[in-house]
Amino acid sequence: MPVIDAHQTSRTTRRRRDGARGAAAAPPDLKIRAAHADDLAQVIALDARVTGIEKPDFFFELFHRYGTRGLQQRFFLVAESAGAIRGFILGDVRDWEFGSPPCGWVFGINVQPDARLGGIGTMLLHAICDNFRRARVTKVRTLLARDNSLVLSFFRSQGMMAAPVIPLEMDL
Repeated sequence: MPVIDAHQTSRTTRRRRDGARGAAAAPPDLKIRAAHADDLAQVIALDARVTGIEKPDFFFELFHRYGTRGLQQRFFLVAESAGAIRGFILGDVRDWEFGSPPCGWVFGINVQPDARLGGIGTMLLHAICDNFRRARVTKVRTLLARDNSLVLSFFRSQGMMAAPVIPLEMDL
């Protein structure tokens, strides 16, 4: 995957990167790139800061499955500026699940709280969507908790809406 320079983004992304009222703009040297093994400590720390749960085994396994296999159908991307990881996104292409044509799935996204509303999340989502397009899929989906209004608001602001699928679950 090519490294994406924040200066080579769409006008909408640039407007968001320049910052919303009271929000820090994305650093001008921000790059979106594939995750490297030496990024994991910062990714784990960012996730723990936001979720309150440190999950090193989870992220090492994800990196093994998504960060080392090339960028054909599995993607683990980071937003990096001056050696600091400012955010990350994870996703993959899933083929024919329950009769659905191949589509991209985003299953993790996070941005440093002090960097939110500066366009980093948008740039991460655009980058992973570019990878999905290269994989020849035309839809992107995600799944999130109904009460996660922060992430729901983000995805809705990006044009995502309810999908034609119904998630089901049961206790084990």
